[in-house]
Formats: sequence, structure tokens, C-alpha cells
Amino acid sequence: MTLSPIRKVYQGIADRRQMFRMFDRHAQRAKRSSDDAALYRGKWFEIDQVGHDTMLAILPPLWIKAEMFALREFLTDSITSVFFSLTIDDRLRFFHAYCDLFDKGSPDRMRAAIVERESRPLKAMTREERLEHIWSSTHDDYRGYADDGWAEHLRGRRTVLVYGGQRGTMLKLLDQLTDAEISAKLPVHLRYLPDAIAA
Repeated sequence: MTLSPIRKVYQGIADRRQMFRMFDRHAQRAKRSSDDAALYRGKWFEIDQVGHDTMLAILPPLWIKAEMFALREFLTDSITSVFFSLTIDDRLRFFHAYCDLFDKGSPDRMRAAIVERESRPLKAMTREERLEHIWSSTHDDYRGYADDGWAEHLRGRRTVLVYGGQRGTMLKLLDQLTDAEISAKLPVHLRYLPDAIAA
């Protein structure tokens, strides 16, 4: 299965505090470099109007066009925050996304992907969206990156703390969580959503 490079990383509406926390969901990684664009490119989440309007007021945007604006400050060489105000199903909603501005069509493709994802009549989540939500909502003390204590080929991959029953708590690779572990880490209102087919 090929996952879309554009994907939702948090279910629900992030308030201002959560929005700022999510701007750098990968702050704990050991080696920060300009090659980090893949960590951010195409990731998006919904925010509230207060968060959207706060970001519009902080600095003059790099550009503004219908329904969107881009921040002047770049996260990597070409990745920056783009904020959207979109009417979906007759309701005005607000979103944050990381777009690669070297790719001129990136903001428009992001807009289309958000509208398509949020217009689905049945709320569902892909496995990847479940894992991204777990990563986004887990406190920094309980998530991290595989370090020198892990096999060399696993180093740098994302980890989360899970409860292992009689074995107690343990670190586990995020992408190797079982369905039961994923369910246990999701809030109740997200546990029983049907699986969505990845785009």
C-alpha cells in the first residue's frame, strides 16, 4: 500500500496551545539538518480560528491568496507553514499545513487534499492517521527516537512508551504497534472508527 505524502496528523481541532506544540512534532530528534523536509512536507491538521488569526497577525505573510497564506519564516530550506480558511460542507474551518514552496503547486494540492479528506461522509481513519495522531498527542516524555540502545538499522525511528502488561512499560517503535496497542493509545471517541483506505 502506498501512502499519500499528504496526510492528516491530528484528529480533532488543535487549540492554540496544541497548535504551537505541533509546529515541531519532531523536536526531539537527535540530528537536525536541512534534510528534514521529509518529516514535515505534506503534513496537516485542523486548528481553531483563534490560532489561524494569531498566525496571520504575528508577521507579514510571505504571500496571501484566496483562502490561504504562507508564513515568511521557513522551517527548512523550502518548507513553510501555510494556513487555510476553507468552507467545507457549508462550515468555515481552519487548517495548518507544511508545504514545499519549491514545488509551486504544493499549496493548491494541499488545499484539494484537505477538502477531499474532510468532505468524506463517513468519518474513518487509516492506520497511518492513527499512528500520526498517537505521535502528535503523546507527551514528549513518552515519545522519542530510537537511539544507540537500538539496533543500528532502527536508530532514528520514532518510538512511544506502551504498557506491556506483566512486562510493565516499554519503548516500542511507533510503526510496529499492534492494533490493540493503537486502540489503547487512542482516545475513546477515535478507537472504533472504521478503517479508511489510504489514498
